[in-house]
Amino acid sequence: MKILSLSVLAGVVAAPATACDLCSVYSAMQARGEVNKGFTLGVAEQVTHYGTLQEDGRQVPNSLNQHLDSSISQLFAGYNFTDRFGVQINLPIIYRSFQRADDSGRVEHGTESGVGDVSLVANFLAYRQATKNDTFAWTLHAGVKFPTGRSDRLKEEQDELTAPPPPPGAAESGIHGHDLALGSGSVDGIVGTGIFARRHRSFLTVNAQYTIRTKGDFDYQYANDLTWWGGPGVYLSLNENDTVALQLNVSGESKGRDTFQGAKADDTGITSVFLGPQISVTWGERLSAEVGADLPMSIDNTALQSVPDYRVRAAVNWRF
Repeated sequence: MKILSLSVLAGVVAAPATACDLCSVYSAMQARGEVNKGFTLGVAEQVTHYGTLQEDGRQVPNSLNQHLDSSISQLFAGYNFTDRFGVQINLPIIYRSFQRADDSGRVEHGTESGVGDVSLVANFLAYRQATKNDTFAWTLHAGVKFPTGRSDRLKEEQDELTAPPPPPGAAESGIHGHDLALGSGSVDGIVGTGIFARRHRSFLTVNAQYTIRTKGDFDYQYANDLTWWGGPGVYLSLNENDTVALQLNVSGESKGRDTFQGAKADDTGITSVFLGPQISVTWGERLSAEVGADLPMSIDNTALQSVPDYRVRAAVNWRF
């Protein structure tokens, strides 16, 4: 039997939403065999439903059924120059539909769609040790996110400062311009690392990514954020032709408050933990796929925000 090794796809969401929609895309490819140089193509999808209002970490009534449904499809293409070093470009395509309270407290419906912020990421396999029964791999990645997505929704942050106060008792919006913007208008940095360890049919993954934000359009700067994901798993099938792996995926995010015109924005900080199953499958030497679901275990936020109820993920990766 060939030795298992790890292939990591690192990407960045086009723009942060209330919580991190897709701060990282983790490849389905826990490929069999050595990582060969050559091309990789794939697509990853994440759907997130935000249907709960929280104020300072506590759930509050949602009388207008405010909600945000976010779909992010990431197209990616990469090239491995060696069995240790490669680069990858990620193109997000975003669709968001929402219902929220407008400035007068009435119901407002809307949609946003388009291309998000493109990212270019370099991956490096820093260490690998593999035998028939054991595998250990340590990967590093770093890259840049470019301001290719529309940021016009950020103008709402300025409009909120000049809008008249809502009538007494009117509902306050939990979905804001920074949640709906498709891009940030900033050039941001990405650094991250991941570990994969296997012992016979059991394995463990641990991954973390830190995004370094700069000031973007409308004098708005998203806060730096740390995301992490991974957990224990087991191979249900492990042979020459295919693998099937079941994993308990634990993920989370820690993001501070954004900065607008030099002042901290109250309704932008969040710390969250998600838990859910993930199934990864490989066929032959080239094709792999994964599907997973995440449910929130803990969400602590600042001010009033719409927070996730669940998210569903899927990815397909073809290496040739």
